[in-house]
Amino acid sequence: MTTVRLGTGIGWRPEIADAVEAMPGIDWVEAVAENVCPGHLPASLLRLRERGTTVVPHGVSLGLGGAERPDEGRLTALAERAAALGSPLVTEHIAFVRAGGPLTASPGIEAGHLLPVPRTRDALDVLCENVRIAQEALPVPLAVENIAALFSWPGEEMTEGQFLYELADRTGVQLLIDVANLHTNHVNRDEDPAKALAELPLEAIAYVHVAGGFERDGVWHDSHAHPVPRPVLDILTDLASPVSPPGVLLERDENFPPPAELERELDAIRGAVQAGARARVASAPERVREPAAAG
Repeated sequence: MTTVRLGTGIGWRPEIADAVEAMPGIDWVEAVAENVCPGHLPASLLRLRERGTTVVPHGVSLGLGGAERPDEGRLTALAERAAALGSPLVTEHIAFVRAGGPLTASPGIEAGHLLPVPRTRDALDVLCENVRIAQEALPVPLAVENIAALFSWPGEEMTEGQFLYELADRTGVQLLIDVANLHTNHVNRDEDPAKALAELPLEAIAYVHVAGGFERDGVWHDSHAHPVPRPVLDILTDLASPVSPPGVLLERDENFPPPAELERELDAIRGAVQAGARARVASAPERVREPAAAG
């Protein structure tokens, strides 16, 4: 598994395109794949590419967690975007986004949202096969993202960390770990982010998402429209303590603040990663001594 070192990035959106181009220290950007036309790439993305900024297409519509096999047309479109942008990888979500259709007695329904996959053996089998199909159709490696959810399915057989570990182990797929989604699932589903991180195959991490949200009536909403809160940064530090993440990216989809505020959030993200690196260095002597003591 080849990992690309990406650095610090931000989600490219048309509303902040000029600001992103002017921001210092941006190593790469991520663009929503479905919002980019390969034959008519935005001038801003072309300029970023020309100066060496990596662009990664981030898909939202494959529905890899659904019962149906990935649509060939959607896979072809994602492959075309990766080729047009010269991307080293593409990303999608561990989710299902539609139901019904020709194989059922119901008309096709688009959820308009990323819905959680049940963490069961049967669901994992389907997901693994869909991921393999997508991997074969894409010209570059695929990384898949854990999602935020408001609920858990009954009868789940694995934790999130175990589910992601087995997925990566069985398919070789890389992981896009969203620490904001881990925080969301902590608030909404009482899941421990530290436990999830401890169960992950760290070597499979392609990069990390960081985003803001808000809590209302005890429910965390992963809005991508609010500042990144301290608990999310703390999870990022925890993730960066045992391993240096290949890339970290700030997501913001609406309610865009002034560029200076985005830059401060990026600085806070860099600070959280650096705090993890300091913890890793501080614990290194202990990791070195332990095998010697055991011998």
